Amino acid sequence: MPLTVEDLKRFQQQHPDYRLELVDGAIIVMSPSGFESDEIAAEIVAQLRNWVRPRKLGRVTASSAGFKLPNREEDVRAPDASFVKAERLKRTTEDYANLVPELIFEVRCKTDDLNQLRAKIRQFLDLGTTVGALVDYRTQTIEVHRNQTDPTILHNGDRFTVPELLPGWEMEVSSIWPRSLIK
Repeated sequence: MPLTVEDLKRFQQQHPDYRLELVDGAIIVMSPSGFESDEIAAEIVAQLRNWVRPRKLGRVTASSAGFKLPNREEDVRAPDASFVKAERLKRTTEDYANLVPELIFEVRCKTDDLNQLRAKIRQFLDLGTTVGALVDYRTQTIEVHRNQTDPTILHNGDRFTVPELLPGWEMEVSSIWPRSLIK
């Protein structure tokens, strides 16, 4: 019997220290990502927030924000960093957001399978996300995914931009790596 969003909420109340997702009717326990990958995700969130908030463009969230997806299974997923346009989420919510963000980032950690991360990004894109980015500290690259195009690979020296969502904002790829990692 598949589990539901209500089951996820109950399990989360019983285990508040766990990061959880609901995927295809199963609760997935997310292990701590490790310091390095979380430091990278925090830098992405900081750069996004520092651009978005003063301009009142929307909301930026980190990996604990859950999104209840509009698919048949009503999955609840939590990207490592997300952006939602202001007009789509005018007020914050204590619950999971009932929408897909416009922009998501998945930051690879030491235990992640790249194909599973790509599948998660693909799921978001299929449900309406505009841009999904896979950040890999091992190769110091960002794979930029958009619907109906092949991914673009960005390296140190390149700039990540999403002019269709955040005109004028850019993030230098090398700016997100901890200083000890920069090649």
